[in-house]
Amino acid sequence: MCICLSALVAQDKPAYQLFDRKGKAIKYKKMIKKLPEAELILFGELHNNPIAHWLQFEITKDLYAKKTDSLVLGAEMFEADNQLIVDEYLQGQISQKNFQAEARLWDNYETDYKPLLEFAKAHGLPFVASNIPRRYASLVYKQGIEQLDSLSNEARRYIAPLPITIDLSLKTYQEMLNMMGGHGDTASANFPKSQATKDATMAYRITQQLRPERCFIHYNGSYHSDYDEGIGWYIRHYRPDTKIITITTVSQADVSKLEEEHQGKADYIICVPETMTTTY
Repeated sequence: MCICLSALVAQDKPAYQLFDRKGKAIKYKKMIKKLPEAELILFGELHNNPIAHWLQFEITKDLYAKKTDSLVLGAEMFEADNQLIVDEYLQGQISQKNFQAEARLWDNYETDYKPLLEFAKAHGLPFVASNIPRRYASLVYKQGIEQLDSLSNEARRYIAPLPITIDLSLKTYQEMLNMMGGHGDTASANFPKSQATKDATMAYRITQQLRPERCFIHYNGSYHSDYDEGIGWYIRHYRPDTKIITITTVSQADVSKLEEEHQGKADYIICVPETMTTTY
């Protein structure tokens, strides 16, 4: 019996391991005890990772058990000019069919984000469509951030206040420049600026919903909040004293120890095996 038990333990394959900022392995219950203390939780996902999406739902459910109707949800995956459609759906004023036809949903909405929106609907929670409309981010990428000044006042309602301050020395923006092959061409230079308009808009829309008694959980790609940059940088710009807790998702061949390159990315780091299946 002992031999068989030892063999089972040796063959154990965890779906994820949770670490703190310094790379120390921790338990889920320790993290969930701390999360309700935050005004804002930035949950950085790998968009196609099923473990990240499962934990988003589980954390939201456990936060609701502690915060009830003082919990607010929001996501990068919904654009600001669709807030009315989101609200109408949550309030039961339009059908699911009409909502899904009109809201410019991501291809993986059904599997990955619908459960979160339906949770908000079932419990009467606000859900913030936080992202800049993609047509305006595309405008910045193709023609430069100055083009935002040419937009109408109506269009600017869905963007962070102009002018948007951008610190291109931030690590994440530098990595984007390098990814695009340097600083030479216009597209390369505009890529991190386009990203910054998303970060700034998400941060600004989040701050409009923050209250001392509330807890806001925001779902976004990990690159939007890793290293306390991106959305977090702009949150501190708009509302300096906001208490933020960050979560990120990484993948490794071996999840038993957090690799040095991932340490410091967030307060809590979800480490998933590289062989994990994906949602797309």
